[in-house]
Amino acid sequence: MESLVNLEKLTKDAAKKVTPYMKQMLKAHNGSIISIFIYGSACGADYIKGVSDINSAIIFKELGLNELKGSLHIINKGIRQKIVAPLFLTKEHILTSGDTFPIEFSQMKENHILIYGEDILEDLAIEPNHIRFICEQQLKGKLIRIRQAYLEIGLRKRGLEALIKESLGSLFPVFRGLLMLKGITLKQDKQEILKVLSETFGIDTEVFKAILEDRRNNEKIGGQDIEIFLARYIEQIEKLAVIADKL
Repeated sequence: MESLVNLEKLTKDAAKKVTPYMKQMLKAHNGSIISIFIYGSACGADYIKGVSDINSAIIFKELGLNELKGSLHIINKGIRQKIVAPLFLTKEHILTSGDTFPIEFSQMKENHILIYGEDILEDLAIEPNHIRFICEQQLKGKLIRIRQAYLEIGLRKRGLEALIKESLGSLFPVFRGLLMLKGITLKQDKQEILKVLSETFGIDTEVFKAILEDRRNNEKIGGQDIEIFLARYIEQIEKLAVIADKL
């Protein structure tokens, strides 16, 4: 069994947790794993010890229920350490899914650390138009869901605050996708993403920054009326949806 590599490129806390976890995975699957890589905040400055999840992908030669079942105990223990259940994939699945999950695979490609085996993402080709389509779809879908949720929980102010916080996290891959369409590739530093998003598209990202800080510090969003804040939030997402349509 080959050794794990590039662990020094991970944050120290993530490397400490990942090392025994992935060694157990390799032992459990005895030669059927092609590669393992870590992606997301564990690769960069956004990682917060004890708070951030550790995301990974394990690529198998073949993948069936036996591979899933043989990993259950390892994954169950890992969840307690904030190691999210890995993406279990085959090489063929990755190489044929660039049009289906262009944002996800583009961002994995740009922000991953290979710790075992073959770097399958290195030669993965993603068409820009696939990214543009998904960005527009995600932004417009987000607007629909936020409006619908407001109609359901609008009388509960705490519910509105939770809605805003939870929805922002899923938008950062879209923000990075839009920037990639302008030839700008960034790591996972969310503050930097918002800064460049504002500079590139003329968007007022202060509302996004406030939500991001609120998530980190667990405080009420800027002491502002939550409905006024929600209106600003929706307005900027609407602007980005129009931009995505025209790219």
